[in-house]
Amino acid sequence: MSVTSRYREAWEGFWREAPEEQGAVFWDAEPALTAGVHLALFEPHLTDPGLAMVDLGCGNGTQTRFLAERFGHVVGADLSDAAVDHARHADPAGQATYRVLDAVEKGETETMHAELGDVNVYMRGVLHQAEQDDRQPLVDGIAALVGDRGRVFLVELAEAAKPVLLGLAQSPAGPPPKLAPIFQHGIAPGEVADDAVPEYVRAAGLTVLASGELPLTTTESAADGSRIELPSKWLVAGRTA
Repeated sequence: MSVTSRYREAWEGFWREAPEEQGAVFWDAEPALTAGVHLALFEPHLTDPGLAMVDLGCGNGTQTRFLAERFGHVVGADLSDAAVDHARHADPAGQATYRVLDAVEKGETETMHAELGDVNVYMRGVLHQAEQDDRQPLVDGIAALVGDRGRVFLVELAEAAKPVLLGLAQSPAGPPPKLAPIFQHGIAPGEVADDAVPEYVRAAGLTVLASGELPLTTTESAADGSRIELPSKWLVAGRTA
């Protein structure tokens, strides 16, 4: 099973048109407000920090490069060729490596695991954007990547984010400039029930080790100039003896 061609093409179109500069994409917030906050929650649960770290759904690689400053081997992986091109272009020093990966496709995650062994996985805001039928296979793919020793940090929009996004999209002035391209390319965020995410994780054979709630910071501002934040939920999972 792999993602639909429509979904892949939507992301290719989005990233082909996305500006190069950091912060130009709705979710491309600076790492101090995103991966840096998440890493403080993730690191205490890593059984082996020396494993490769995979930033799954890396986009243009902003968070990947942050992770590469803290771990010895970091791989940014994304479904979109255009996204991976952005990430490589933004990382001329080669702090991390980047590759195209369809994590829904069992063979691709198994191949990556055969190459890297068990890995730790960081994934921010990807599951809710996947097609509904692809969500369990995606989490199954993550389970294949982490193997026995790895851990995954998964953060997703909470159900409470939906009315916030709808309110932005239906504003009389139109959606904010950085949100509009997402809808224009047909990749408007989908809804994932709050209790569905840990169930996907458990069905994949992983144990939820920690969880909580956090605001997911965006790069867009409200009319009053304040940074738009979306309710999100996070969890850390892995296999336990």
